[in-house]
Amino acid sequence: MTGKLIIVEGLDGSGKTTQVNLLSEKLNERVKFISFPNYDTPSGQIINQYLKGAYAGLEEAEGAYSASSFYAVDRYISFKTDWSRDYNAGVSIISARYTGSNSIYQMAKLPKEEWDAYYKWLCDFEFKKLGLPKPDAVIFLDMPFEVSRRLLEARYSENGGEKDMHEADAAYLKKCGKAAAYAAEKENWIIIKCAKEGNPRGIDDINAELTAIVLEKLKENVK
Repeated sequence: MTGKLIIVEGLDGSGKTTQVNLLSEKLNERVKFISFPNYDTPSGQIINQYLKGAYAGLEEAEGAYSASSFYAVDRYISFKTDWSRDYNAGVSIISARYTGSNSIYQMAKLPKEEWDAYYKWLCDFEFKKLGLPKPDAVIFLDMPFEVSRRLLEARYSENGGEKDMHEADAAYLKKCGKAAAYAAEKENWIIIKCAKEGNPRGIDDINAELTAIVLEKLKENVK
Protein backbone atom coordinates (compact mmCIF):
# COMPACT_ATOMS: atom_id res chain seq x y z
CA MET A 1 0.00 0.00 0.00
CA THR A 2 1.35 3.40 -0.97
CA GLY A 3 1.51 6.28 1.46
CA LYS A 4 -0.68 9.34 1.33
CA LEU A 5 0.31 12.24 -0.90
CA ILE A 6 -0.85 15.54 0.59
CA ILE A 7 -0.18 18.86 -1.12
CA VAL A 8 -0.12 22.39 0.24
CA GLU A 9 -0.77 25.00 -2.45
CA GLY A 10 -1.26 28.76 -2.40
CA LEU A 11 -0.51 31.93 -4.30
CA ASP A 12 2.71 33.89 -3.80
CA GLY A 13 2.59 35.57 -0.41
CA SER A 14 0.13 33.08 1.08
CA GLY A 15 2.66 31.65 3.54
CA LYS A 16 3.11 28.17 2.05
CA THR A 17 6.76 27.82 3.03
CA THR A 18 6.20 29.06 6.57
CA GLN A 19 3.22 26.77 7.08
CA VAL A 20 4.92 23.67 5.69
CA ASN A 21 8.04 24.34 7.77
CA LEU A 22 5.90 24.56 10.92
CA LEU A 23 4.07 21.41 9.91
CA SER A 24 7.36 19.57 9.43
CA GLU A 25 8.41 20.45 12.98
CA LYS A 26 5.33 18.65 14.25
CA LEU A 27 5.23 15.66 11.90
CA ASN A 28 8.78 15.10 10.61
CA GLU A 29 9.00 11.63 12.19
CA ARG A 30 5.76 10.48 10.59
CA VAL A 31 6.03 11.69 6.99
CA LYS A 32 8.52 12.79 4.34
CA PHE A 33 8.46 16.45 3.34
CA ILE A 34 9.31 17.66 -0.16
CA SER A 35 8.96 20.94 -2.05
CA PHE A 36 8.80 22.10 -5.65
CA PRO A 37 10.54 23.38 -7.66
CA ASN A 38 13.84 21.91 -6.58
CA TYR A 39 16.19 24.69 -7.65
CA ASP A 40 19.30 22.67 -6.75
CA THR A 41 18.80 20.22 -9.62
CA PRO A 42 19.44 20.70 -13.36
CA SER A 43 15.67 20.74 -13.99
CA GLY A 44 15.23 23.31 -11.24
CA GLN A 45 17.89 25.51 -12.79
CA ILE A 46 15.86 25.58 -16.02
CA ILE A 47 12.85 26.77 -14.01
CA ASN A 48 14.99 29.41 -12.32
CA GLN A 49 16.11 30.68 -15.72
CA TYR A 50 12.51 30.72 -16.93
CA LEU A 51 11.40 32.78 -13.91
CA LYS A 52 14.16 35.27 -14.67
CA GLY A 53 12.80 35.70 -18.19
CA ALA A 54 15.46 33.74 -20.06
CA TYR A 55 12.98 32.18 -22.51
CA ALA A 56 11.22 34.90 -24.45
CA GLY A 57 7.50 34.46 -24.97
CA LEU A 58 6.86 31.86 -22.30
CA GLU A 59 5.18 34.44 -20.10
CA GLU A 60 2.42 34.67 -22.74
CA ALA A 61 -0.40 32.23 -23.54
CA GLU A 62 1.79 30.42 -26.05
CA GLY A 63 4.15 29.45 -23.24
CA ALA A 64 1.61 27.80 -20.94
CA TYR A 65 2.23 24.26 -22.13
CA SER A 66 6.00 24.65 -22.57
CA ALA A 67 6.52 26.13 -19.10
CA SER A 68 4.23 23.47 -17.64
CA SER A 69 6.58 20.81 -18.98
CA PHE A 70 9.52 22.35 -17.10
CA TYR A 71 7.75 21.96 -13.77
CA ALA A 72 6.34 18.53 -14.62
CA VAL A 73 9.78 17.16 -15.51
CA ASP A 74 11.17 18.58 -12.26
CA ARG A 75 8.50 16.65 -10.35
CA TYR A 76 9.16 13.51 -12.37
CA ILE A 77 12.91 13.58 -11.64
CA SER A 78 12.23 14.20 -7.95
CA PHE A 79 9.78 11.29 -7.82
CA LYS A 80 12.13 8.86 -9.53
CA THR A 81 15.29 9.85 -7.64
CA ASP A 82 14.05 10.89 -4.20
CA TRP A 83 10.68 9.76 -2.91
CA SER A 84 9.10 7.02 -5.04
CA ARG A 85 10.61 4.18 -3.01
CA ASP A 86 9.37 5.63 0.29
CA TYR A 87 5.96 6.43 -1.16
CA ASN A 88 5.52 2.96 -2.63
CA ALA A 89 6.61 1.44 0.70
CA GLY A 90 3.77 3.22 2.50
CA VAL A 91 5.48 6.40 3.68
CA SER A 92 3.21 9.44 3.41
CA ILE A 93 4.49 12.49 1.56
CA ILE A 94 3.66 16.15 2.19
CA SER A 95 4.66 18.55 -0.55
CA ALA A 96 4.74 22.30 -0.83
CA ARG A 97 3.40 22.74 -4.39
CA TYR A 98 2.74 20.02 -6.94
CA THR A 99 0.74 19.64 -10.15
CA GLY A 100 -1.81 22.14 -8.85
CA SER A 101 0.75 24.91 -9.26
CA ASN A 102 0.61 24.36 -13.01
CA SER A 103 -3.19 24.58 -12.76
CA ILE A 104 -2.75 27.99 -11.17
CA TYR A 105 0.27 29.67 -12.73
CA GLN A 106 0.29 28.26 -16.25
CA MET A 107 -3.43 27.92 -16.88
CA ALA A 108 -3.81 31.60 -15.93
CA LYS A 109 -1.89 32.53 -19.08
CA LEU A 110 -4.65 31.09 -21.26
CA PRO A 111 -8.09 32.49 -22.14
CA LYS A 112 -10.70 31.09 -19.76
CA GLU A 113 -12.44 29.21 -22.56
CA GLU A 114 -9.27 27.09 -22.93
CA TRP A 115 -8.98 26.15 -19.26
CA ASP A 116 -10.94 22.90 -19.53
CA ALA A 117 -8.75 21.68 -22.39
CA TYR A 118 -5.59 22.64 -20.51
CA TYR A 119 -6.76 20.87 -17.36
CA LYS A 120 -7.43 17.64 -19.27
CA TRP A 121 -4.03 17.87 -20.94
CA LEU A 122 -2.26 18.49 -17.63
CA CYS A 123 -3.85 15.51 -15.89
CA ASP A 124 -3.06 13.24 -18.84
CA PHE A 125 0.52 14.49 -19.13
CA GLU A 126 1.54 14.35 -15.47
CA PHE A 127 -0.52 11.48 -14.09
CA LYS A 128 -0.71 9.18 -17.13
CA LYS A 129 2.18 9.99 -19.48
CA LEU A 130 4.73 10.69 -16.72
CA GLY A 131 3.14 8.36 -14.18
CA LEU A 132 3.25 10.76 -11.25
CA PRO A 133 0.96 9.80 -8.36
CA LYS A 134 -2.26 11.74 -7.91
CA PRO A 135 -2.61 13.62 -4.63
CA ASP A 136 -4.92 12.22 -1.98
CA ALA A 137 -5.64 15.76 -0.82
CA VAL A 138 -4.73 19.29 -1.88
CA ILE A 139 -4.97 21.98 0.78
CA PHE A 140 -5.13 25.50 -0.61
CA LEU A 141 -4.06 28.44 1.55
CA ASP A 142 -6.54 31.05 0.39
CA MET A 143 -5.01 34.45 1.07
CA PRO A 144 -6.88 37.32 -0.69
CA PHE A 145 -4.85 39.01 -3.40
CA GLU A 146 -4.68 42.39 -1.65
CA VAL A 147 -3.40 40.79 1.56
CA SER A 148 -0.91 38.47 -0.12
CA ARG A 149 0.41 41.38 -2.14
CA ARG A 150 1.10 43.37 1.03
CA LEU A 151 2.85 40.40 2.58
CA LEU A 152 4.92 39.82 -0.55
CA GLU A 153 6.00 43.48 -0.65
CA ALA A 154 6.92 43.35 3.04
CA ARG A 155 8.98 40.20 2.50
CA TYR A 156 11.10 41.75 -0.24
CA SER A 157 11.40 45.04 1.63
CA GLU A 158 12.75 43.22 4.67
CA ASN A 159 14.89 40.55 3.05
CA GLY A 160 15.93 42.19 -0.19
CA GLY A 161 16.19 40.14 -3.36
CA GLU A 162 14.51 40.51 -6.70
CA LYS A 163 11.01 39.33 -7.57
CA ASP A 164 10.69 36.73 -10.30
CA MET A 165 8.60 37.56 -13.34
CA HIS A 166 5.46 36.03 -11.79
CA GLU A 167 5.75 37.89 -8.50
CA ALA A 168 6.44 41.20 -10.26
CA ASP A 169 3.26 41.09 -12.37
CA ALA A 170 0.27 42.07 -10.21
CA ALA A 171 -2.26 41.70 -13.05
CA TYR A 172 -1.00 38.20 -13.76
CA LEU A 173 -1.24 37.22 -10.09
CA LYS A 174 -4.87 38.36 -10.06
CA LYS A 175 -5.52 36.00 -12.97
CA CYS A 176 -3.76 33.25 -11.01
CA GLY A 177 -6.27 33.80 -8.21
CA LYS A 178 -9.11 33.14 -10.62
CA ALA A 179 -7.35 30.07 -11.99
CA ALA A 180 -6.87 28.82 -8.42
CA ALA A 181 -10.60 29.16 -7.74
CA TYR A 182 -11.33 27.16 -10.91
CA ALA A 183 -8.83 24.44 -9.96
CA ALA A 184 -10.07 24.28 -6.37
CA GLU A 185 -13.61 23.58 -7.56
CA LYS A 186 -12.52 21.23 -10.34
CA GLU A 187 -10.20 19.19 -8.13
CA ASN A 188 -12.15 19.45 -4.85
CA TRP A 189 -9.34 21.15 -2.95
CA ILE A 190 -9.64 21.75 0.79
CA ILE A 191 -9.60 25.50 1.35
CA ILE A 192 -8.17 27.26 4.40
CA LYS A 193 -9.24 30.89 4.61
CA CYS A 194 -6.08 32.72 5.68
CA ALA A 195 -7.44 36.24 6.21
CA LYS A 196 -10.26 37.85 8.14
CA GLU A 197 -11.64 41.32 7.53
CA GLY A 198 -8.75 42.23 5.24
CA ASN A 199 -5.99 41.10 7.59
CA PRO A 200 -4.02 37.84 7.71
CA ARG A 201 -4.90 35.35 10.40
CA GLY A 202 -2.16 34.48 12.88
CA ILE A 203 0.46 32.07 11.60
CA ASP A 204 -0.10 29.64 14.48
CA ASP A 205 -3.87 29.86 14.04
CA ILE A 206 -3.61 28.88 10.38
CA ASN A 207 -1.12 26.14 11.19
CA ALA A 208 -3.42 24.62 13.80
CA GLU A 209 -6.13 24.27 11.16
CA LEU A 210 -3.68 22.92 8.60
CA THR A 211 -2.26 20.39 11.07
CA ALA A 212 -5.71 19.13 12.02
CA ILE A 213 -6.61 18.56 8.36
CA VAL A 214 -3.35 16.77 7.60
CA LEU A 215 -3.64 14.51 10.65
CA GLU A 216 -7.17 13.57 9.63
CA LYS A 217 -5.99 12.69 6.12
CA LEU A 218 -3.08 10.65 7.45
CA LYS A 219 -5.44 8.77 9.73
CA GLU A 220 -7.39 7.64 6.67
CA ASN A 221 -4.32 5.67 5.60
CA VAL A 222 -4.35 3.53 8.75
CA LYS A 223 -6.18 0.23 8.33
